[in-house]
Amino acid sequence: MYDVTTLGRVGAIARKLGITWGGDWTGNIDRPHFEVKPNWIMPKAYKIEGQVIIPINSKCQVQLIVEDNKPKPIVKDDDTMQFSNETLKAAVRDYLKQAVDKKLINKSHLEKI
Repeated sequence: MYDVTTLGRVGAIARKLGITWGGDWTGNIDRPHFEVKPNWIMPKAYKIEGQVIIPINSKCQVQLIVEDNKPKPIVKDDDTMQFSNETLKAAVRDYLKQAVDKKLINKSHLEKI
């Protein structure tokens, strides 16, 4: 079973992207049906962060692969932040220092870097 309201929202997005949606069909409406043509190109006003794999037959599903390569601070058990590079560490330290100067946060946050 499927949720008609959710499929209607997804169908509206598909329509904006130039993807055929079975909910727009007259006669035999098929809301769970989406068709991405082999020559489909993402409209310029939109951006997908990741890789879209369009299947070559109806037995496969469309896949969206998203990899988040942004470095993230990691907090260890001792509450000390670890960074993947010095540039990120310096940026976070500067940001926290500004927040301390503006009295938005406690100075103890700087000690965790």
